[in-house]
Order: sequence, then C-alpha cells, then structure tokens
Amino acid sequence: MMLRIKQFFEQHLQPASSGDDTEQRLKLATTALLIEMMRADLNVSDQEKNQLRKILGTHFKFEETEIDRILEQAGQENHAATDYYQFTSLINEHYSQEQKVQLVEQLWQLAYADSHVDKFEEHLVRTLADLLHVPHRSFIQSKHRVLGNNQP
Repeated sequence: MMLRIKQFFEQHLQPASSGDDTEQRLKLATTALLIEMMRADLNVSDQEKNQLRKILGTHFKFEETEIDRILEQAGQENHAATDYYQFTSLINEHYSQEQKVQLVEQLWQLAYADSHVDKFEEHLVRTLADLLHVPHRSFIQSKHRVLGNNQP
C-alpha cells in the first residue's frame, strides 16, 4: 500500500522545487500513516473515510479529486505496512513537536471516527506516537481532546 501511495504523490503532486519536494514527501508520510490508521482494524467504515477526507482537506488543503485518488489507491492494496520508519523519520526530521502532537491527535480522530476504538487502532496510535517521540503525556492529552470533541 505504501508504494501505491508514494506513486500517487509522484504522479499527481509533482514538486516545483526541492523545498516543495520535502513538503510533498511530508504530505506523503503523514497521509500514509493516516491511511494505515484508518485501516488498522481491517474494517474501514464510512465514518473513517469521511474523517480522513476532512483531515486531508483541512490540514493539507487537498482538493476532492486528490482525496478521491488517494483513497482509491489505498483501497486497491490490502497489505499492511511492515515498516513505518521511512515515514516517521522524515516527520521527526521536519515536524515540530507541536505538529507531531497534532498528527497523533488526527490519528485519534480516525480511531474514534466510528465511535469504537479497536485494540489494533489503539496499538497503532501508541506505536506511531512512540516512533514520533511524542511524550506519553501529550499522547494522553491528545486522546482526551478528541474524546472531549466527540461527546454529545
């Protein structure tokens, strides 16, 4: 799946310069982790798809057609990623601590999108937070912020 997402970005989001290249690679890395989160419980709900669309549209300002292509590419591949290092190392190199915490919060938003957090989803958020060097306190605070926003 990660290869297909990378191919999408290379084909449809061509960078104009090397600075843009880093930005595009960061978008790829972040999107790949978000898609993995959406698929963590092996049951991709409409709520999760909608939440991912919202995150990609708001955070990256992707247009609907770009989001559609990304989701289509992810849907064509059923294999889970075996290595997150290529993505988390890039994010660690370029994101501030605040941006990494924001990403963890977005992962929680996807986990809670269908009103149920599966053990695999919780494990993936925890694993990615550790790989992103997000302190446990920030990890928990981001979870509580998302839970607070999901309350009626």
